[in-house]
Amino acid sequence: MQYVKLGRTGLDVSRICLGCMSYGIPDRGAHPWTLDEQSSRPFIKQALEAGINFFDTANVYSDGTSEEIVGKALKEYANRDEIVIATKVHGKMRQGANGGGLSRKVIMAEIDHSLQRLGTDYVDLYQIHRWDPNTPIEETLEALNDVVKAGKARYIGASSMASWQFMKALDISKQNGWARFVSMQNYVNLLYREEEREMLPLCKEEGIGVIPWSPLARGRLTRDWEEETSRSESDSFGQSLYQASAEADRKVVERVAEIASERDIPRAQVALAWVLQKEPITAPIVGATKLHHLQDAVAAVDIVLTEDEINRLEESYIPHPVTGF
Repeated sequence: MQYVKLGRTGLDVSRICLGCMSYGIPDRGAHPWTLDEQSSRPFIKQALEAGINFFDTANVYSDGTSEEIVGKALKEYANRDEIVIATKVHGKMRQGANGGGLSRKVIMAEIDHSLQRLGTDYVDLYQIHRWDPNTPIEETLEALNDVVKAGKARYIGASSMASWQFMKALDISKQNGWARFVSMQNYVNLLYREEEREMLPLCKEEGIGVIPWSPLARGRLTRDWEEETSRSESDSFGQSLYQASAEADRKVVERVAEIASERDIPRAQVALAWVLQKEPITAPIVGATKLHHLQDAVAAVDIVLTEDEINRLEESYIPHPVTGF
């Protein structure tokens, strides 16, 4: 495994981050395809054995049970001082006027709930899961700064939003001397490259670590275009990401298959290698529900695509409607 700094911080993270949305009680929350605790633990253990030290979850995943499962496994299998735990806040966690969002009240409550579920005194990276248009960003940033000052989070990060929103937040933090976002968790893969226009250049200029979600496009880059899975059939959010440009997307998927065949490696390794070579990406967040998913992710770290291969992978792409926010 290779390790790099997360943005301009001194924090070392593996070049693969294990996405833990796949782990949770299936009948809790919005993801019926998740793995329960017994089925999840081997993946977390295998990730650690492969050198992955970076784990990403969220309070809203499977109604908090993802945090519970991940926390228990990491406590048993890992040295807390050597791993990086990331979680997120924003989504609706309970009924009522203050059940979600990014108000000071919600953030102060949810960080404590997340720590309790994870079984740890602090998280390494506390991220806002999306932008909250109903709360002044100043209120959110000051609350996050207080979370850091209280020792409950080491760093803070953000997720999918417009570039102007992210730059506004960075500037307000600078003006007030508050903890600054050190990472951006956004949507980047061969089927969705709109972040290359503004967000990725912004992150490079500002020294922000980039940890993209869905680097394999919900698995679409790893299988034939017509092939479906139980997750793709029930993942309404995933379906909303791919409604336009279907023919162009098909060509990209076919090109991934061609290059994988030429190299005699799985398609996932080709698609992930492309993400890993895209500046300034730090560590793609990879979900794993089969053991070969982790094997492919780890192998992709050492694959270097040629300039010709990259051009072939990219040449069929056409602009897509902005999505994922």
